[in-house]
Amino acid sequence: MRRPERRSLWGLTVASGLSPGRFVADCDGRIDLVDLAQIGAPIVADDKFRDRSVLISCNRQLPAVLAMLALDGVARRILLCPPDLSPVHLPAVIAEAAVDMIISDGTGPAAQPIDGIERVAPGPSGPGGDRSRATEWLLFTSGTTGRPKAVVHTLDSLTGPLDDGLAVASDAVWSTFYDVRRYGGLTILFRALLGGASMVLSHAGEALPEFFGRAGQAGVTHISGTPSHWRRALMSPGVEAFAPRYIRLSGEVADQAILNNLRLAFPGADVAHAFASTEAGFAFDVRDGLAGFPANLIGQAGGKAELRVTDGSLRIRSVRTASRYAGAGGDLMDAEGFVDTGDMVERRGDRYHFVGRREGVINVGGLKVHPEEVEAVINQHPAVQMARVRGRSSPITGAIVVADIVVRSTVARSFQTTRDEILAACRLALPPHKVPAMVYEVASLNIAASGKLVRERA
Repeated sequence: MRRPERRSLWGLTVASGLSPGRFVADCDGRIDLVDLAQIGAPIVADDKFRDRSVLISCNRQLPAVLAMLALDGVARRILLCPPDLSPVHLPAVIAEAAVDMIISDGTGPAAQPIDGIERVAPGPSGPGGDRSRATEWLLFTSGTTGRPKAVVHTLDSLTGPLDDGLAVASDAVWSTFYDVRRYGGLTILFRALLGGASMVLSHAGEALPEFFGRAGQAGVTHISGTPSHWRRALMSPGVEAFAPRYIRLSGEVADQAILNNLRLAFPGADVAHAFASTEAGFAFDVRDGLAGFPANLIGQAGGKAELRVTDGSLRIRSVRTASRYAGAGGDLMDAEGFVDTGDMVERRGDRYHFVGRREGVINVGGLKVHPEEVEAVINQHPAVQMARVRGRSSPITGAIVVADIVVRSTVARSFQTTRDEILAACRLALPPHKVPAMVYEVASLNIAASGKLVRERA
């Protein structure tokens, strides 16, 4: 029996993007998708890339997207290298992925030549011939300390069928605060490319008002980011420049405060929060306006994603699960194919709520505190724009709970009053060991390139 021809990202994009007006754009450029059918993937995609392991190194996202289109189905492996990867980790990453070629425009972590590895600059070419190779896609996990792990995906696992029930109109314009070289951004990019929609890319060095202006001018209708992305966005001027129809949060705990604030800021938009991870893939999308997710999602068999809770940790088995870690990264899944996400959940009535990451626990005299569950209480205070809870060493209890607060710019009263009210709310909602011992006002909180709040360890 003849095997069906494998579909490539380039071929699928050309097929779905032929409608006039479809485009992909970043802060410095744009390409109309109809042009792909005329010029081919606009980067050298001939036999020199065949069966090679290729690292893409660009600061801008559009050149990286064009390289992805060129390489899928041709290269043996594509290593998506976000621009914030530390050069310290680059030699180990290259060795682990067996990189033997680099595509770079002279920017990104591999901007400088590396001995023994061929380099190619982006440039125009023809369609690139045979695209039947089952290319591996390597993506770095987010939220890790030290050298991040790389997980191995395929085009099928990255674009597999979803059960999120989201119907997207043909005139949709997607955008995301995520970098498309990370899982959260790449899946949104693919949703746009393969759905015949347009895509507006962000840029790490771009001021938020400028991004909002571009998004509004391009008519962005669907946009995603972490809760930390959105808290920062709601503090920024120019956020009213665009009016999306759909807002998705993922990557961190979406507490009730941020869901409510987005609904107030964008009354015409559907606000959803989704759960996905680089290793496990997509799990669910919740659109009822409530934090957490319905308990009946746990234990359902036969869906595109199956969920279970073991020892308080959410586990996922999905058609979108990665195949393995690159190199000696350890086991990705258990014997039944479930990935332990490390995200801890707690059932409250007919709903599960996320309480935090397993490795982020603060130990207060032998009692556990998840920073996220304390932040969820603090963020409900009307004067609070953003909060970070952390541990501080204590000679008596081992650690104490400390909270850093960014106060809304419209608040005109003393921080002492706000702090007293926050502590009173915490005492009502939390056991004593979870109540912050100290509350500080800070001007801002750092957000990592992954979009997650930068957390300090005790």
